[in-house]
Amino acid sequence: MSRFPRQPFPAFTAVFLLVACLAALASALYAQYGLGMRPCVLCVAERVPFAVAALFAALALGTARMVSTRRVLLWLAAVAMGVNALIAVYHVGVEQFWWQSAVCSSSEPTVGSTSETLDLAAAMSRPVEDAPCDQPAWAFHGVTMASLNVAFSGLLALLLVLSLRRRR
Repeated sequence: MSRFPRQPFPAFTAVFLLVACLAALASALYAQYGLGMRPCVLCVAERVPFAVAALFAALALGTARMVSTRRVLLWLAAVAMGVNALIAVYHVGVEQFWWQSAVCSSSEPTVGSTSETLDLAAAMSRPVEDAPCDQPAWAFHGVTMASLNVAFSGLLALLLVLSLRRRR
């Protein structure tokens, strides 16, 4: 017999999710401030579901006695991770020029403009902190941070769903 009382719903899932989300946010902030990589609008948007899922995980840890509330919070976190995977898929599509972004600037030249005019117009129209969404700040053999986020967020969402379905 264990010295510690067994909880009706193990907290491991919530702790794992909280650590994973905080690690993802910390790595994004380190890349931005420590390595000087400028995020685009989509990069910043991909951080929001991580923060929301971390909040849900922290709240789930605080509701140790209310199993149904904990399950609902973790299901909401799984939805947030699924949404994040979809945002990342959209971002990868913009980076690969499969489609143009509706929410941020691109680096593609406009038809009929000279390179001097384009450079000056681009410099004047784009805020200093706004990086183009179709130019990844980091890539390794074609794998970008957005494509890594597709796999990471999708895997987190899948693991959450499997864990919550198994513990019914």
